[in-house]
Amino acid sequence: MSRKSTIERNTSETKISVSVNIDGTGKYNVSTGIGFFDHMLEQLSKHSLIDIDVSCDGDTHIDYHHSVEDVAIALGKAFKESLGDKKGIERYGFFLLPMDETLTEVAIDFSGRPYFCSNLLDFVNGEFQPFNYELVNEFFYAFSYSAMMNFHVNVKYGKNGHHIIESIFKASARAIRNAVTVNNKIGLNSTKGTL
Repeated sequence: MSRKSTIERNTSETKISVSVNIDGTGKYNVSTGIGFFDHMLEQLSKHSLIDIDVSCDGDTHIDYHHSVEDVAIALGKAFKESLGDKKGIERYGFFLLPMDETLTEVAIDFSGRPYFCSNLLDFVNGEFQPFNYELVNEFFYAFSYSAMMNFHVNVKYGKNGHHIIESIFKASARAIRNAVTVNNKIGLNSTKGTL
């Protein structure tokens, strides 16, 4: 079974193409016009072992919000499509990731029921320029709802804005890697008969 998908999303604000290969090796080709965002998406690919290609031509002259949110929507849809009926996947993923002075935990569930919860905005004040904390929450909110998954982010502590944001993307990648792993003993990992 091939767990691959390509999603195109074109609006008056962004033109986006996203491809994922769940069973990849962590190869990435990312171009969004937002350098720090590209770096975070590369971390997501590398540490999840999922091949990710993202091309986004967005209205970054206005701000970064439309590009970040629309990439997240397209990426979430690509994950949902790639996983199909989700038979055999572990479904749940959790990772606790240290990055220098920062410690972040992420827990996810490819349940088919979207929900996003994060303490990031309670934890930090102000902005990490040029990519503010709000955009991190917007990204994972849109991603989780498009992928139809539960997504919980808990920043336990940290001081450096770059480290905090990067730790969230890396912990998310590792949690996703755990959740999409196929276990042939499982079948469909739900007593409801559907995910």
